[in-house]
Amino acid sequence: MSDANNIIQHLQQRLEENIQYQQKTVDEILTLWVSKEKIVPAIQCLKTEVPQPFKMLYDLFGIDERNRNRFNGLPMAEFTVVYVLFSFEQNAFIKLKVALRGEYPSISSITSLFQNANWYEREVYDMFGIRFNGHPHLTRILMPLTWQGHPLRKEHPARATEMGPFQLYDELQDREQEALRFKPEEWGLKEHGDDADFMFLNIGPQHPGTHGVLRIILQLNGEDIVDAVPEIGFHHRGAEKMAERQSWHTYIPYTDRVDYLGGVMNNLAYLLAVEKLAGIELPDRAMTIRVMLCELFRIASHLVWFGTFAQDLGQLSPVFYMFTDREKIFDIIEAICGGRMHPNWFRIGGVAQDLPNGWQRLVQYFVDYFPPKIREYEKMVIRNSIFKARTKGIGIYTLDEAIEWGVTGPGLRACGFDWDWRKKQPYSGYDRFEFDIPTAQNGDCYDRALVRVEEMRQSLRIVKQCLENMPAGDYKSSHPLTTPPLKKYTMQDIETLITHFLNVSWGPVIPDGEAMSCIEATKGANSYYCISDGNTAAYRVRIRTPSFPHMQMLPFISKGYTVGDLLSILGSIDFVLADIDR
Repeated sequence: MSDANNIIQHLQQRLEENIQYQQKTVDEILTLWVSKEKIVPAIQCLKTEVPQPFKMLYDLFGIDERNRNRFNGLPMAEFTVVYVLFSFEQNAFIKLKVALRGEYPSISSITSLFQNANWYEREVYDMFGIRFNGHPHLTRILMPLTWQGHPLRKEHPARATEMGPFQLYDELQDREQEALRFKPEEWGLKEHGDDADFMFLNIGPQHPGTHGVLRIILQLNGEDIVDAVPEIGFHHRGAEKMAERQSWHTYIPYTDRVDYLGGVMNNLAYLLAVEKLAGIELPDRAMTIRVMLCELFRIASHLVWFGTFAQDLGQLSPVFYMFTDREKIFDIIEAICGGRMHPNWFRIGGVAQDLPNGWQRLVQYFVDYFPPKIREYEKMVIRNSIFKARTKGIGIYTLDEAIEWGVTGPGLRACGFDWDWRKKQPYSGYDRFEFDIPTAQNGDCYDRALVRVEEMRQSLRIVKQCLENMPAGDYKSSHPLTTPPLKKYTMQDIETLITHFLNVSWGPVIPDGEAMSCIEATKGANSYYCISDGNTAAYRVRIRTPSFPHMQMLPFISKGYTVGDLLSILGSIDFVLADIDR
């Protein structure tokens, strides 16, 4: 980051008050506390007035502070709203925090400054009951409209067994059905135009083209889309709430299920934040093993996207071929990890076991086998005239629009911007690998496809380098907070055996603090913001997923296109519903 004092000085001049509190966090991200009356001008200053401005609202979330001991003389708060902004020019994050008091506090909305603030503020309202004054449509977004309470408040039950048996009386069923009825006037949508009556069409929540349990209400003028309202949350499982009742170790399997096509890559995003908090440094072998598994899962995820995208546009054969090749990757994953889609194999401080005998042969076979298959699929799909007609010039957005909406990953690179977190902020030893960042120029459905296809080639390059240059050494750190510790030492002395038992049964005690990770996941930037109060479980875990802002952008890039084009746009986004509603 450029001079932090310069940023603080700009803010103090703009706000006409001193920035009294600067919080030191383990991740070393500049973190400032701002009064709630000044949050809008503070964010406006950071977005438009400081040198090398913070043009992306990366994340926005809440914290229930009422059960947490405040420290370091920071403001007393019952709730905190955290704004995470990012500057591409500085390659740096900044966090603004606002302390709120009261049972159901309020704060000004920033939807006038950032388009993508809409859903983030709705989620904070839904989960915590914090109101955002000036928000255009402050309603629940993940929970049913009839839900009682706010799930991420500390008093809300964490398990269904704490809530009593569920009974669906006739009256309750009628009320729930009525709540699902779409009312255009509540969304500011007109039923009649100047020369036509608009039709409202439900797509989903079971339609195969929605790639999961997603409902989209379309406002149509004939076949043309006037507006769209995505409705998410149908299988929201409370992944962030679960983190508060699981140990740091036993929460790892839950991360597998967020982007359920990304496998161990979900583990990595979480563990990088935990390892920052614990001060754990990994051996080279452990980092390289992690990279190899992550890139294999990136290829597997892209194969699912590629096959289903072609299927959405009318090609039936490619999905069978590509799922067959995905199974070849899963054969490698299964041989190494013991699991396939959800191997739950990464651990705090490394991985669960060392690579098994014969792993080189399996990986070498795939490295040799897959390049001709990519060329075959390009010829079959990318060069297909119907595929081009259905994707070129459809769902276009510019680079500035992508940044405004929080787009990352292939969707951002399809606008000509070579931004990849593996290159720009290397983690897990990615700076030691040679690979290119694929880009395209037009920002349409076709270019997003081109980028992902080339990404599979680059991932294969990385896997090949892991195969040829796998370091010797330990597969796990010797740090005492690694979980579970290396078992070979447990039979040597009773103290190590006790530590092993406690770290497995209770989990490690992670030092007090806050840390955020950020990785280049299969669909874009994925982050975990972990808060520890010095206990065996997290006080708060925030999961920032790429699919959430990408889906929020859907109405913006769908207007003016047809219903058929909508399926092209949905497929080109490459979203996973669990990655949206967690």
